Amino acid sequence: MAKLVLVRHGQSQWNLENRFTGWVDVSLTDLGRKEAQKAGEQIKNIKFVKAYTSDLRRAQETLKIILDVIEQPGIPVERSKALNERHYGALQGLDKKETADKYGDQQVHIWRRSYDVPPPSEKTAMNPDGMSESLKDTAARTLPYFYDKILSDVKGGRNVLVAAHGNSLRSIVMDLDKLTKEQVLELNIATGSPIVYDIDPSGRVLSKIG
Repeated sequence: MAKLVLVRHGQSQWNLENRFTGWVDVSLTDLGRKEAQKAGEQIKNIKFVKAYTSDLRRAQETLKIILDVIEQPGIPVERSKALNERHYGALQGLDKKETADKYGDQQVHIWRRSYDVPPPSEKTAMNPDGMSESLKDTAARTLPYFYDKILSDVKGGRNVLVAAHGNSLRSIVMDLDKLTKEQVLELNIATGSPIVYDIDPSGRVLSKIG
């Protein structure tokens, strides 16, 4: 049996400003750094063998703070875009309230909380490639990496820490908890709040805290 710990990054500057962030590389706020420190204190008794994080600085900074708090700064860390936040397309950089005023609360709710409806994908200054992802799309890139790398380590008896984002982690939790498409829409991952799984060598979840 080994432990898998999932942590969403601490509050970012655009969380504070209520803006759609996605793949835009913003940093943590002072509160976000404190949340990361608190997360570290909560899992200080776990000895990790490896850590994984995304290609974005808010997750990487969160991981670094946690590793310093738990006094394990030297463990191997692997970074991958597979763990990046969901890409919010043309919404990236926009204020969430202003977006709701423009498109209507119902439409923005569908873009934010539906399983398979992506936001608009037109090119903008914050989205020069015209990308956009639904939660289903996010899961399609996150879960193969999770199974190949992260869960493989855990099934091998290694304690693993993952610092990532709300929607990439929602994809993982949806899979581990066997949630339906309807159930995952109600799932919220709090910033800086560890989710701790005990997982056996077959990949079966034995217990969950958080």
